[in-house]
Amino acid sequence: MAQDPPTQDLMNYEALAQDALRGVAKAALKRAASPEGLPGAHHFYITFKTDASGVSGPHDLLSKYPDEMTIVLQHQYWDLAPGETFFSVTLQFGGQPKRLSIPYAAITRFYDPSVQFLLQFEPPAAAPAKAEAESAPEAKPAETATAATAAPEGEAKIVSLDQFRKK
Repeated sequence: MAQDPPTQDLMNYEALAQDALRGVAKAALKRAASPEGLPGAHHFYITFKTDASGVSGPHDLLSKYPDEMTIVLQHQYWDLAPGETFFSVTLQFGGQPKRLSIPYAAITRFYDPSVQFLLQFEPPAAAPAKAEAESAPEAKPAETATAATAAPEGEAKIVSLDQFRKK
């Protein structure tokens, strides 16, 4: 007896789930932008693809992190403005305030260490590969912003959310 081939997912459920989970990050940012700010000890580490479509910020800053960057929203952030498709925030880098605009689709990781809550997303389609991205040195963390380097281009890093759920 022959088995039928698996049905193709024409609904694209994986993309729908990714969008829904990015909505959790958006809702958390909206709450942090409210007059009350971040409640209790909550704070966010947000990792995003700097080469993703729609990411904007000072060229000197983004060129230091040609692939991926992690920002921390805790004590020193200003003008957090979560919109429908992106958020903007001002952070200090090297003692200088710099404004970043980040589409939710560019986020690859959203982490609140105060409650060990982590969301990891499939990275968005990147711009054409840059030779300097492969030789970029690993950055050192700053007080209000940190940088992270991703797996080398071409390597997929897929993490199941099940391993981060409390049992």
